[in-house]
This record gives sequence, C-alpha cells and structure tokens, in this order.
Amino acid sequence: MINKQLEQITKNIIERSKPTREAYLERITNHKGKIQRKDLGCANLAHAYASIPNYMKEKIKENKESNFAIISAYNDMLSAHQPFKNYPDILKQELFKNRAFGQLAGGTPAMCDGITQGYEGMELSLFSRDVIAMSVAIALSHNVFDGAFYLGVCDKIVPGLLIGALSFGYLPSIFIPSGPMTSGISNDEKSKMRQLFAAGEISRDKLLESEMKSYHDVGTCTFYGTANSNQMLMEFMGLHLPNSAFINPNTPLREALVKQAAAHMAQNQVKPIGELLSEKNIINAIIGLMATGGSTNHTIHLVAIARAAGIIINWDDFDALSSITPLLARVYPNGKADVNQFQAAGGLAFIINELLENGLLYEDIETIMGRGMRDYTKEPFLINGKLHYQEGTKTSQEESILRSIKNPFSQDGGVKILRGNIGRAVIKTSAIKEEHQIIQAPAIVFHSQQEFLQRFQNKELQKDFIAVLPYQGARANGMPELHKLTPSLGVLQDQGFKVALITDGRMSGASGKVPAAIHISPEALLNGNIAKIQDGDMLILDAKNGRLEALIDEQEWKNRKPSKFDKKETFGYGRELFAGFREQSSSAETGAMSFGGYFK
Repeated sequence: MINKQLEQITKNIIERSKPTREAYLERITNHKGKIQRKDLGCANLAHAYASIPNYMKEKIKENKESNFAIISAYNDMLSAHQPFKNYPDILKQELFKNRAFGQLAGGTPAMCDGITQGYEGMELSLFSRDVIAMSVAIALSHNVFDGAFYLGVCDKIVPGLLIGALSFGYLPSIFIPSGPMTSGISNDEKSKMRQLFAAGEISRDKLLESEMKSYHDVGTCTFYGTANSNQMLMEFMGLHLPNSAFINPNTPLREALVKQAAAHMAQNQVKPIGELLSEKNIINAIIGLMATGGSTNHTIHLVAIARAAGIIINWDDFDALSSITPLLARVYPNGKADVNQFQAAGGLAFIINELLENGLLYEDIETIMGRGMRDYTKEPFLINGKLHYQEGTKTSQEESILRSIKNPFSQDGGVKILRGNIGRAVIKTSAIKEEHQIIQAPAIVFHSQQEFLQRFQNKELQKDFIAVLPYQGARANGMPELHKLTPSLGVLQDQGFKVALITDGRMSGASGKVPAAIHISPEALLNGNIAKIQDGDMLILDAKNGRLEALIDEQEWKNRKPSKFDKKETFGYGRELFAGFREQSSSAETGAMSFGGYFK
C-alpha cells in the first residue's frame, strides 16, 4: 500500500501539472510521425550516411532497421567522462549485431565544478546545463534517429542531457553512466587536510599531495555530491539499466553493461522518454534524493527537468516528501563512507527495495526495462562472461552506511525548506550536527567569496556570525557554487564559534556540516529581501523548525532599501557570452532556466 501522504502529494502534483503535461504530451505525439528518416530527400539522406562504412550503407539505406543517436559528454580532462572514449564504438558494434545502427550524433561540453570552484569559470557552471540541453537539440535535429543513448555523469551534464532529451520526448532514450573511481584516501582524511590548510597548519604541497590521493583515477569523485546523486536519480526514474550507477570504469562488468544497453534498446520496445517520464517517476527521484541525503543542487535541476516534461513541482513538494522519507544512507559528506562502500553495503538495490516494501516508492511506473521498479532491486553480475541479474541484498551489509526503514538515521530526508522574512531557502540537514541546527547570530555581509576568504585569513572572523552573500543568484552572476567557503567556515565552527551561511548562490553537493541557507528565493536581483540585510542585523537560521528570519522590527524591515548591485557587463572566461542567459533566467524555485518562452 502506498503511503497516504505520498498519495496526496502525488495527487496535488498531477492536478497542478494537468494543463502543461497534457500540452507537452500532445506536442510530442504530434511530432512523433511528422518527419521520419524514410521521408527525407535523397540528398538529405546522403549527407547523413556519407561518413559511415560501406558495409553499413548498403543496409541503412533500406530504412528498415533502427538508427540510434549517441550523444556523448566525453573529454579526457575530466576523470568522470574520460571512460566514455570508447563507448560509441562499443555501442555501434553491439547495435549492428542486433540488426540496428548507431551514429555519434554530437558532443556536449562537460565542465568540472571541482576545477572552477572559487574562480570566475564557476559563473558558467549552472548555465552550462542549458548549453548542454541545446547541444542535444542540435545533435538530434537531423531527423534520422529512432532513439538515443546519452553518455554523461557529472553535475550539470546529466540534467542538461535529460532536458534536451525531453525536448525530443518522442524518442526512446537510455542513459549510460561511467561509474565512480576506485577509493582513494578516506573522506575524513581529505576533509581534515583541507581544514588544516585553511588554518595555515600545513603547506600547499601537502594539501596537493592529499587531494591527488583522493582524486586519483578515472571515474566520478567518490563522495556523494551532485555527480553521484545524478546517477541515483537516473536509477530512481528508470532511465539506466538497473544498478549500473556505481560499477567502476574499465572493468569487465562495466563493459558488459554498456553492451547490454545497446542490445536492450535494439531488442526491446523502450517507451519514448517523454511518455515514460511521468509525475510518479519525478516523485520517485525526489524520494531517492531524500532517502540517500543527496545533493541540494537537485532542488533546482529536478524542477527544471520536470518542467521540460510539462510537470510542475516546487520546493514545497520537496519539503513535504522529505518529511515522510526516512534517511537510509550515510555517505560522505553525510557520513564517512564513499560510494564504493555504499555499493558494497547494498547500494541502490537495497534502498529501492526498502522504499517499495514500505509504500514509499511507486512501483507502477514505466522504465526502460518496462513497467515496474522491481528490476531495480536486482544487481548485475558477470558469470562465465555473461551478464546476469540477481536479487540484491535485503539486509544492510554495514549499518553505519545503510539502514532499514525500521532503524533509519533520521525520520526525515536530508533536505528541508526554510521560510521567513528573508525569503525561502534550501538547507541540507543530513550532515549538520544537532547543536548546529539552530544558529542565532549577527550578520556580516560579504560582497564576494574572495572578500570572505581574505577576512578569514586576516583573522577578522573569530566570532559568532552568519555570513551573508547576496547577489550570487542566476540573474546576478550565474549562481556559482560557494563551496570554497566550506573549509574556512568549518574551521571556525570547530573553534567553537556559531557560524552559518545565507546566500542566493549555490553550495556544492559535497557541502555538509556547516548550516547553509542557499538558493534564497527570490534572489537579490529579483527584489529579494536578502539584499536588505546589513552588518550587525540579528538573524536566525532554524533548520529544525524551517525558519529563516532577520529579527528586525517589521515596519523598519518593510521600509529598508536593498543594497545596490553594480550591474556592469562582466568580461573574462567567456562570461560576456552568457549575458543573455543571466538576463532571462527564471528563479531558483522554477529551475533557474535561461531558455525563456515556454520554460518561464
């Protein structure tokens, strides 16, 4: 039996989405048969087939067999995307064995927030998602494909690929991950070394040595940030082969899964992605986010993904679903384990089974495997060189990492919504200790990350305070992550000071132990009240009761003018190219999308 509160939340979303969802489904149905490969002119087809081998030309020109697009975010600078290099050839070969064809239709950019963190390039990060979605549209615009494979893993890449895929919602689609790198040094040790460096107690050489032992191989970073949260979401929405998210790259099992993705698409009637991805798939994804303590970035990305399919969700839905979803996983930054240890303890197969058995996940959804989520309680194994699925463990193999619903780490999920006279904000509570969940302290307003870090280095911040960084939203500067502040705030917290952060910017999915009210909506540049806060104002951030307020006389607060924003055009690192994106971006609560038009 489905949880009654979950049922009611679902009804609300379906009712709210009815006009836009019906319009979306009508659009993709009308387009489905509009232009097919067989209808194209001979010159058009010749262009499409010019580069393929002659043995394929003889078969593909008959237009009897399926031809699939491959869209890849491969580059060999990013560890997570380097393994994709040979995937297109593997997919093409396997498709051909199954009387189908594949073409690498296009590539998308893939940037790394871990590299741009704290620097100007980070201001391109959020909107790179929208560029990726548009790259997908360009790749699929040729009308010669019967479906698509998407190769991507990290932060903005998977949401961008999925938004693009939904614009071609009449095509069947399968998402293929690369998997996490093998484990390096422990997350505890990595975090400790960062804080020691922030406190000036170790050299830069020592810090770099530590970081390179952590980020040491191909694959995603092993902490549970946005990249690995992406992979969890793809499983919960039924867009991956079951439990393919956390298999390491360059292993026989990983290659077998890539081949199976191609064979599965060629041999089965995979439903078009726009029809497959219903309100219940999106709700399952949010529940997965809460049950695993996933990245706060998805309070933006999932809203955007849902809207691309005509489904309207909001932060109140996240809050409501968090309140009924117990936290079942502790993976760094919410615990000491990494995703490889999470996988070994039972992984997503265990979590999905627990939620299904207790009425907290919809089983009756469409997936690439067909109808139902039960396939996602199974795990893949390579036995005598062949891929087999077996039932996943029904008991946690390590209680400090995974727990059952009868004994959760907490009764609610890891993401909450704060409300008050400053605005609405997101906070990740799963890694915040009890004694840090309510902070009342005076404000210190900073105009940039650099100003904060300089004042920290000058030892001006050894006191109780709440750091306020306005004008960090999508309209202002592209809504960069402010993760560079985390080690310094962590040092101050460990020194016994009461500290917190309030911003209309974002924090990394890897952030955790310092209370941070982020994504404040409306942002400062959309007349948000965060711009009214002044140095010395007494503020309260109460994660337990969902409260975020400036403790100021109501009339004074109402009459106070916001601080000014110097809105000069920004140059350098290509930021000038994104001026149009910033100017028409929607609010964080509506997905911070820069597409305009239908997506507003």
